[in-house]
Amino acid sequence: MPHVIVEYTDNLTPHTNIQSLLKKISQVLVKRGDIYPIGGIRVRAHKVTDYHISDGKEDDAFVHTTLKIGKGRSEETKEATCEELFQVMKEHFASIFEEKYLALSLEIVEFQHKTYKHNNIHSRFK
Repeated sequence: MPHVIVEYTDNLTPHTNIQSLLKKISQVLVKRGDIYPIGGIRVRAHKVTDYHISDGKEDDAFVHTTLKIGKGRSEETKEATCEELFQVMKEHFASIFEEKYLALSLEIVEFQHKTYKHNNIHSRFK
């Protein structure tokens, strides 16, 4: 952990580089390696091809990002992380936001129960 899942409508594909966004998101978390184990960072995107937005009369788009983390971090840490991630999203999509209808959102999910993991990537960062 953390894992970041970006869902975005396929009508954004011609206008942006999603891989670039994923890298920027990852960089936010890597620089907080003292809080989020670097070997556990996973950032991925899912292009949504089936959707209906609002009244369906425009070529509306959305990007919804979910940050999933294990429990135990302070509220201040969680808020600061989300603020920085959301700023990255807003900057990445700023020009598109000026040209078309676009909804950006970010949520944080903090696991309350044990997660089951088997990961040897962590050993690279010890």
